[in-house]
Amino acid sequence: MPDRADVLIIGAGIAGSSLAYELAADASVLLLERESQPGYHSTGRSAAMLTETYGTATVRTLAGASRAFFANPPPGFSTTPLLSPRSMLHIARTDQRAALEDAYRSAAALVPSVRLLDRASVGAAAPLLDPDYAAGGLHEPEAMAIDVAALHQGYLRGLRQRGGELRTGTEITAITRQPAGWQVDAPEACFTADVLVDAAGAWADEVAALAGIAPIGLVPKRRTAVLLDPPTDLDPAAWPMVIDVDEHFYVKPEGGQLLVSPADETPVVPSDVQPEEIDVAHAVDRYQRVTGQSVRRIAHRWAGLRSFVADHGPVVGPDHTAANFVWLAGQGGFGIMTAPALAQVASSLVRTGATPAEIDLDPAAIGPGRCRSA
Repeated sequence: MPDRADVLIIGAGIAGSSLAYELAADASVLLLERESQPGYHSTGRSAAMLTETYGTATVRTLAGASRAFFANPPPGFSTTPLLSPRSMLHIARTDQRAALEDAYRSAAALVPSVRLLDRASVGAAAPLLDPDYAAGGLHEPEAMAIDVAALHQGYLRGLRQRGGELRTGTEITAITRQPAGWQVDAPEACFTADVLVDAAGAWADEVAALAGIAPIGLVPKRRTAVLLDPPTDLDPAAWPMVIDVDEHFYVKPEGGQLLVSPADETPVVPSDVQPEEIDVAHAVDRYQRVTGQSVRRIAHRWAGLRSFVADHGPVVGPDHTAANFVWLAGQGGFGIMTAPALAQVASSLVRTGATPAEIDLDPAAIGPGRCRSA
């Protein structure tokens, strides 16, 4: 006999696990993951920050709505804080001044505490930088670093406590629409559910195709990061995360080292991506130009997947061709910082077909229909 659940979710990264946790409060939930380790391709390779000055208007709304959960998670959710202090500093050369001022106007509308900094103030905030590089900056003092592992494990642990089930190492081979739901086949198991949620990350369009659902035009993109040692005479513990105003690189203090990325977005087929030497070289070169420091050793290098639709907004909600097929995809690089609010939105759409009143989002603006219209 097939395993039966009210809701079956494909993909146990931060998107699928957070929604599974929310829905398991009053429904039977089965969470399926192809890999042996949940969150292997994207969630576990994220340099996550909670910021409200980054991303589309929808992303900023979701990040703001997620802050309360991060600051005060449910009792027993995590044994350690989900947030730690780490402000964010967007920097600009003289020729990027107009972009910096545009970013400030946009950010100040949502985050009144942001401030424009002059050259000297940028240098004081981030002493690693070459004093001649940045002409100014945009500082977000209330940004915070997110403990991704604690957040993800909190959702998975909470799912189990609420009676839900996670199955790893489960490769989906077929999806069949039934009169009252879905049947999902794997080599050694069969599952049925009233509602099927596609939270498969970079593979979301492929999962939809198995179900006979039209794609949303999801494009997985590779992003590269390296870990470098800081200069021996500088302690990065209190530095902000530094990001170029046009997002050509970023530098984030991480565990006593510096996480550096060229902020590459190379379209790729869904796969276990690995860093390319050219992107590693770009990361090192941009770090050296911004700081004036020489890199003698790369402690670690990796790459992860960030998946986008055309407008770079998340895709959440029932498909109009099959109301019991629900999308939760396209979070790009914003899936961690928006996870609490996005899970609440998605669970409300599954339960009632409407977004929660306390999160001001138009279902049409985040739904899959907009992708096909575009």
